[in-house]
Amino acid sequence: MSDTSVATTNGAVTRSVRVEFCVNGANHSLDIDPRSTLLDVLRETLQLTGTKKGCDQGTCGACTVIIDGERVLACLTLAATCADQDVRTIEGLASDESLTPLQTAFLECDAYQCGFCTPGQIMSATALLDEVRAGVPSHVTSDVRQSVNAESLSTEEIRERMSGNLCRCGAYSNIVAAVQAALAAENRP
Repeated sequence: MSDTSVATTNGAVTRSVRVEFCVNGANHSLDIDPRSTLLDVLRETLQLTGTKKGCDQGTCGACTVIIDGERVLACLTLAATCADQDVRTIEGLASDESLTPLQTAFLECDAYQCGFCTPGQIMSATALLDEVRAGVPSHVTSDVRQSVNAESLSTEEIRERMSGNLCRCGAYSNIVAAVQAALAAENRP
């Protein structure tokens, strides 16, 4: 990341920083205002509008993305802090126009209503599946000394892991069902 100055049309000088990071497998080098959130850079500069601006205060989860394997709220993350990191958005999940098993489960379980929160829900659920594969316990895991796996994952654990994502339409039971279906599909022989 480097600091640069940019003159505007009215003669004022504003500071910008050059940030290099990878988004959905594509490397980007951008001159941005150091106060820009990752959400605004994704939506306004890179035109990746799947990540939604809901509350813009970190309470709804509509802007959830994955940075270096961790779920992050893009509205609370300064884009400049993402230098040299790997950012994945909803646009980066599917490949060759094929949906991921989780995205398919969301469709099959009717885990969306209006669809506004769906990208954030799917990104959070993607991180949830990665956590389960890694055996990471949650706050409601009965014994945090034991590794979590798909067979031991309870409905309460799924709900707790998804608790940072709000759905105004109330599709929570269908979202839990979609996560369970995706886990079952992964563990089918």
